[in-house]
Order: sequence, then C-alpha cells, then structure tokens
Amino acid sequence: MALGKVIINDVGPRDGLQSQSKILTPDERIALVTALLQAGVRHIEAGAFVSVKAVPAMAGTPEGLAGLQGSAGSADAVFTVLVPNARGYDLAREAGAKSVCLVLYGSDGMAQANVRMNRQQAESMAAEILQQARTDGVRVTSTIAVAFECPFDGPVEPSMVSELAGRLLELGTDELCIADTIGAANPLQVRFLMSSIAGRYGADRLSCHFHDTRAMGLANVFAALESGVRKFDASIAGMGGCPFAPGASGNVATEDVVMMLEQMGFDTGINLDSLLRAADLAKELTGTAPGGRASAWLRHR
Repeated sequence: MALGKVIINDVGPRDGLQSQSKILTPDERIALVTALLQAGVRHIEAGAFVSVKAVPAMAGTPEGLAGLQGSAGSADAVFTVLVPNARGYDLAREAGAKSVCLVLYGSDGMAQANVRMNRQQAESMAAEILQQARTDGVRVTSTIAVAFECPFDGPVEPSMVSELAGRLLELGTDELCIADTIGAANPLQVRFLMSSIAGRYGADRLSCHFHDTRAMGLANVFAALESGVRKFDASIAGMGGCPFAPGASGNVATEDVVMMLEQMGFDTGINLDSLLRAADLAKELTGTAPGGRASAWLRHR
C-alpha cells in the first residue's frame, strides 16, 4: 500500500540549465519539458524572467511559456517561473505565467550577490509581489535560499529561517520552499529545522530544495520526509548549481529522488523508464549533465 503522494517539482529546465556551459534554444528547452511531462512530472520550473546578460540561459522564457501552452500533457501541469523582483513579476504576468517563484535569503551576503539587496529589502519586495499576486490570481512559491549555510557569511541561524518562514506563510504565500542552496546541510539539521517549521505552521505548504554537493541530497530528502514534507525540488540528470553561490554543485537528481520514494512506497505519479529517457535527453542537449547516481543501477535492474 502506498504511503501517500509526494510531489516532485523538476527545476532542471530553469535551475539546472542556468549553470550549464551550453545555452539551449527555447525549442530545446520545450523538448526537455515535454519529455518530463511524458514521464508524468506535473510541476516544472520552466524558466526565469531575469537579466539575460546575467543569466543568458534564460533568454526566450516568454517564447518557451507560449510554446508549452496546449502542448501534450500540459493541461494539468504547473509551470513555474522565477522572478527576481517586481519588474520580473510584471514580465511574467504579461507572458501569461500562472505560477511564480520568489527568492528570499538566509544571509545578507547571498542577497547582495544574487540581487544586490539585503535580506530585509528582499523581504519587503516579496511582500509587495505577494500582495499583487493575490489580486492577479497568480500562485507564488517563496524560496528561502541558503537556509542552512551561506558561501559568504557561513552558517545560518535556524531560528531566523523559521521566523522568516512564519512571516511569509502569514503573508499568504502558496508554498514555502526551504533551500539548501550549496548542499551544506546534514540530515539532523534538516530534521530539526523542518520539524520546527512544520510544528509551528503545519507542513501542507512546505517544500524543500536540496543539492548533492556532499552526497547527502537523498539523506536530506528522507529527513524532510520524516518531518512531514511532501513536496521536493529535484533536477533531471542532476543538473544545477547556482552561478552566484560558490561551491553549489548539482541539485539532487530527479531520477534518484523518484527511485527512493517509489521504493519506499510513496506515490510520485512518475514513470521511471520515461524519466530516464528525459535524463538521456538532458545529457544529450547539454553535453554536461551528470545523470543521477542510481542511473546505472536503474538501467540494469
């Protein structure tokens, strides 16, 4: 008997591609998203309304969104786009985006490196966007980046992250994602923080984002599961790594996370064979995507 539903949000087409050396065309990104849809993935980070000069891989996001509308398997899919500021939100709304992701920060160092703001300025900006999004009927995920450790400022105080989480949930964010941006967390830290936040505010709107920098990505997913979290970011073929965060290697691979969850008895709604085909496409298109740690075993199981 299945233990329940776990939602996977594949961030490969945005977070995964932004740090790859090869820049994919909008049509190539659409092909990757389509492969994920065919595998049963229904939550996908499809692009970002950011400076093309700063993140050239995200050029053509409006065209990509338009190309996905009405495509096979897209009817019940949630396509989220990253917006770094109010201008990005306005562009996303004009392009027809129905789901956006805001990024907040566990440290001033990361906020300055990413958006040239301090933490408080980023939070004020997010509050304004959340208010506008409610009026517009746009779904919002608020992500707290470097929630465990910052490459510039060092370890992050859990109580500060928990308090910020509470303020964002009270402001009405649809989802709150706790992100280990550089893969610095260990499972005990994850369990402590996520249990604390879930205990105070409930787990229904919580999700997590882990990197596999130190081979602890799956262990951290498990720790968050034990804390009640039932939605996770993951990146097809293990692509990823924030270009503004030194030491941030690839995200935990979607195929690894799905394999673990399905073997444990959770229902992801994702077909592993089709997911491996999507991973193959990611590797073919980029030439650098590493693939999941369990790929070889999965192909010969």
